[in-house]
Amino acid sequence: MGLLWFHGLVIVGLLVVGNNGYPVEHLVKILPGQPQVGFKQYAGYVDVDLNAGRSLFYYFVEAEADPHHKPLTLWLNGGPGCSSIGGGAFTELGPFFPRGDGRGLRRNKKSWNKASNLLFVEAPAGVGWSYSNTSSDYVCGDASTAKDMHIFMMEWFKKFPSFKSRDLFLTGESYAGHYIPQLAIELLEHNAHTKDFKFNIKGVAIGNPLLKLDRDVPAVFEFFWSHGMISDEVGLTITNECDFDDYSFGIPHNISQKCNSALALANRIVGNYINNYDVILDVCYPSVVEQELRLKQMASKISLGVDVCMTFERRFYFNLPEVQQALHANRTKLSYDWTMCTNLLRYSEADGSINILPLLKRIMENKIPVWIFSGDQDSVVPLLGSRTLARELAHDLNFEITIPYRAWFHKGQVGGWVTEYGNLLTFATVRGAAHMVPFAQPARALCLFSSFIRGRRLPNTTHPTMDD
Repeated sequence: MGLLWFHGLVIVGLLVVGNNGYPVEHLVKILPGQPQVGFKQYAGYVDVDLNAGRSLFYYFVEAEADPHHKPLTLWLNGGPGCSSIGGGAFTELGPFFPRGDGRGLRRNKKSWNKASNLLFVEAPAGVGWSYSNTSSDYVCGDASTAKDMHIFMMEWFKKFPSFKSRDLFLTGESYAGHYIPQLAIELLEHNAHTKDFKFNIKGVAIGNPLLKLDRDVPAVFEFFWSHGMISDEVGLTITNECDFDDYSFGIPHNISQKCNSALALANRIVGNYINNYDVILDVCYPSVVEQELRLKQMASKISLGVDVCMTFERRFYFNLPEVQQALHANRTKLSYDWTMCTNLLRYSEADGSINILPLLKRIMENKIPVWIFSGDQDSVVPLLGSRTLARELAHDLNFEITIPYRAWFHKGQVGGWVTEYGNLLTFATVRGAAHMVPFAQPARALCLFSSFIRGRRLPNTTHPTMDD
């Protein structure tokens, strides 16, 4: 989900496992209203600090075919404070979406479990059904999140030991531009200081990621201007009067009055009737009348077939007691409803200003490929910033251009544009995609993901490929 700053069972000490070594108490037999499928799902809690009572909730889904030979992909949503279960798993790249009535599920025909086993985690504690019995744990930041996710991965592999040797891909979007690189560094540090189990990291991919605030923020207003959403006058005033070098996580410091007025005017002109995460999508009006019309299928799909009211359907579904029971969720009976993005956390605002580029540099110095991909209709973390930062990172690493900037194709149509540096750094756009790329362009997103985990370049011909 988008950035908020902008707009077990133990019996006598033994874990109960099934024939495949997975914990049977975490097996999801079937979700309410779920279509029949041939793959298995698991969900439950992994304790990351027993003394504090801190535990993270996960949802794991096997690959649709041949799961025992396919890699493992971790997906994290951003925020900070947004749910990977509600976002990635049930709105974007998982096998199911909520139905229009919010009481059942429909298949996602372009789920990424066609190519990989998928693991989604609600992190940090306080997000979704993840929790802590120590209230001070909700004062957190990037370092504590990465540490908890490191512990989570170690403990999860104990429950699913067959994945220890499997290829591991780390992916996410938005503020996961912080989460994923910092977790990768934690795991690489683990690998460097142990003679035992090592994480088999094969790649990092982050979509519309927050990487460097003083470049990503001005890109928002450049996007507004380039898409005709603000005037020349306002755009030029922001360019000439605003110094974003001291911009902190959503709070500009030492900013001039002219700049502050121009920023406020720009946001006012863009208004509240545009989906900033995808400027070509309509917005959802969840009034009683509109919902009744939708349920009668008279207004159920708008904006090129994308269900823009899915967020409301998702929240209703996850708060059904039978759904939580099926997922082994909410075991402590939390005093609040499940929400996509929590206001429970006091997350470090300063951490938003961390420059992630040096971390990506360290990852690639370990010969791990990094893909940065951008939905080109996102104004929250626009491609205009990410593309520049990818180029600057390549320059810092002395990478040559190995693929000149060009179109890539899916099903005979342009899927977006792509460039590659030094055989390790790829920047790609996804044409017509939102901040949540798999949500708005599922087929193109699956093509991109399949290319990434198979170590292939994106197709450069209109002729269909195996991924099509």
